[in-house]
Amino acid sequence: MVISAEPLIYGLIFVAVLVLVEGIYLTVFGKSISLNNRVNRRLDMLEKGKAREQVLEQLRKEMGQHLKSQKIPLYSILAKKAQLANIAFTPTQLMIVMVVLGVIAYVGLTLQTSASTPIRIAVSIAMGIGGVYVWVNGKAKKRLGLMEEQLPDAVELMVRSLRVGHPFVSAINIVAKEVPDPLGTEMGVIADEAAYGRNVGEALKSMAERMDMQDLRFLAVAVTIQQQSGGNLAEILAGLAAVIRSRFKLFRRVKAITAEAKWSGMFLSVFPLGALVMINLLSPNYYDAVKETAYFIPACLVVAGFLVVNIFVMRALVDIKV
Repeated sequence: MVISAEPLIYGLIFVAVLVLVEGIYLTVFGKSISLNNRVNRRLDMLEKGKAREQVLEQLRKEMGQHLKSQKIPLYSILAKKAQLANIAFTPTQLMIVMVVLGVIAYVGLTLQTSASTPIRIAVSIAMGIGGVYVWVNGKAKKRLGLMEEQLPDAVELMVRSLRVGHPFVSAINIVAKEVPDPLGTEMGVIADEAAYGRNVGEALKSMAERMDMQDLRFLAVAVTIQQQSGGNLAEILAGLAAVIRSRFKLFRRVKAITAEAKWSGMFLSVFPLGALVMINLLSPNYYDAVKETAYFIPACLVVAGFLVVNIFVMRALVDIKV
């Protein structure tokens, strides 16, 4: 039993697909789309000479375009993730990227493997769609994580602005100028919408629902209640900032406590496959005595089933809800 290099080639082609997606994205939109920039994207667009109305229109279009395309076949599987990640690609462009990556993967499989044509086509389609999904999912997780980390500081900046006498809309505008992406651009859109007459509480609620963040819902509810019944908004937001920061610390603590268990579960899930590869590399004839027996294939299926169950059980054990 000799190990083929084709699985490794499949993996390398898939990694190349992921790198190509990121490269195409940065090539089309430039470094300003990256979340690592100190200046948020909205301010960068304004500094380049675009009018405030044009910037607001473009950003709002990007923020809502993916959920509007959920009914498109196949695209629905990543529409929500693309919305959370705020991918600047339009749904049409994203599907074109899937097709291009599928074609590139097919060419790579044709040149480097001896698989049959139907298998190459199926794997190429899976790589095109799967590569874009993995990339979008990673972008969404990174963006939400950064936003959760930025939110307590942003709320505290609002509190300081309110205490020195600024109105709430001005406090949001200050956050939009001082905080980098992703929260800076989101708050900038809310400030622009408020300048054109939209209710701030409604804008915050819409943002919270779009981002599906509980802490943003708390902020929207606090602002809405203050608008309807009055009260000291600075004190309310100061308490909210403390709650958000405490929740964030709790999430980080739980993540740290479960980190060892997660890595242990990952190791226990990957180790049998790694052991199988090593056995075949060190002793290719190890299974020759039993692979022709009637029980070999059923036993392999049972082992594969246990490995799959192990992955779900390990994940359930370390997935702690707080």
